[in-house]
Amino acid sequence: MATSPPFPTYPPGPHGPVLLHHPHWWQRRWVRYGALITLLALSGLVILALVRRQTGTEGFLVGLGLAVLPVPWLIAAFRWLDRVEPGPWRNLVFAFAWGACAAALIAIVANSFATKWIATATADPAGADTLGATVIAPIVEESAKAAAVLLVFLFRRRDFTGIVDGMVIAGITATGFAFTENILYLGTAFGTDQLSGGSGIASVTAATFFVRIVMSPFAHPLFTTLTGLGFGAAALSADRQRVRRVLLPLCGLLLAMSMHAFWNGSSTFGELGFFAVYGGFMVPMFGLLTWLAIWTRQRELRTVREELPAYVPAGWLGPAEPFALGSMRARRTARDYARHHHGRPAARAVAQYEAYATSLALLRHRGRRGKAGADFVVRERELLDELWKRREVARPALGYGARVAAPVATAYGPVYRYPAVPYPLYNPYRS
Repeated sequence: MATSPPFPTYPPGPHGPVLLHHPHWWQRRWVRYGALITLLALSGLVILALVRRQTGTEGFLVGLGLAVLPVPWLIAAFRWLDRVEPGPWRNLVFAFAWGACAAALIAIVANSFATKWIATATADPAGADTLGATVIAPIVEESAKAAAVLLVFLFRRRDFTGIVDGMVIAGITATGFAFTENILYLGTAFGTDQLSGGSGIASVTAATFFVRIVMSPFAHPLFTTLTGLGFGAAALSADRQRVRRVLLPLCGLLLAMSMHAFWNGSSTFGELGFFAVYGGFMVPMFGLLTWLAIWTRQRELRTVREELPAYVPAGWLGPAEPFALGSMRARRTARDYARHHHGRPAARAVAQYEAYATSLALLRHRGRRGKAGADFVVRERELLDELWKRREVARPALGYGARVAAPVATAYGPVYRYPAVPYPLYNPYRS
């Protein structure tokens, strides 16, 4: 078996040897995971009981069946956006569960309490409802959803490296929140139709379904994505830029609250206010954020093509791999090739190889810009080791993917260019 290329040598850290640290029982991973799962499970049971009590069993089932329709499409869209450097499924499951259970519970309890308190204090129930929808709800709901992004940012930092990660986590969290909220609204509308005898296209259920599921399934993901953008921009900042790393998420959260409030207040702008806000504001914002997401994804691919050639001369990567890893077509072809010749485990290994290589390129990019953390050396070695373990399966597949994606270029040699003297690897202890 071939040995791996030698790692570059680095000077020792400025603080001497690392001392082993034995965490307290409450700091152990299984304790944190157990507490989190218990919290989400209890929140789910409570929110289930509250929604079912308000809609009734039949209304709950109808609302559930209709609310689930946009969920697969929204999750598929965010997964597509995350294909360049896919995050682990556990982060997405946590984000969706937090939005559907914990954030929804916080919102329904806090909104109801605040609205009732305002109605009692002002003796104006109608004004309290308007104030609750346009001010209280945006603040409470966006803060509750932002908590999931904050938790991933703090405790899964290696999986949170840029704008795309922030948008994906925020979008999945908001998708879960909207799912639970839609059950409540659609189930309540169905109950209203049962009492009034409404049916067909003129029913309250049909109108609610058209507005929330057909016209604006992207509303909550759109709002919370602004918070995710703030956290993503903070992730790209250097550790020493502490003020920037705090202000950017707060600015994103404030934008999300403002946009949410503007959308909720559209019904108070007259008969056509809702459609004016929808067509003149929501749709353009959706288009703008969609363009930003696609542009960021393409920039990540360009970073892969520009950074990975530095690892070719040392033997860590094959000649055509930087191009193949920077092309979604070549990456997909490589996975298909591995699956066809060696089965699903090989395709999964190639997918992991692509993800690790992308993480390595983005890590190196941050390092060259002076924005990598103190664990750069350790993280780089971990990623290179992961690539080396999978090279026997991944290299032939990626070579085939490169030939398919750029047959003319690969016929005459490597499909990339790198300087005669590779970029120096980042050294966090260099003054």
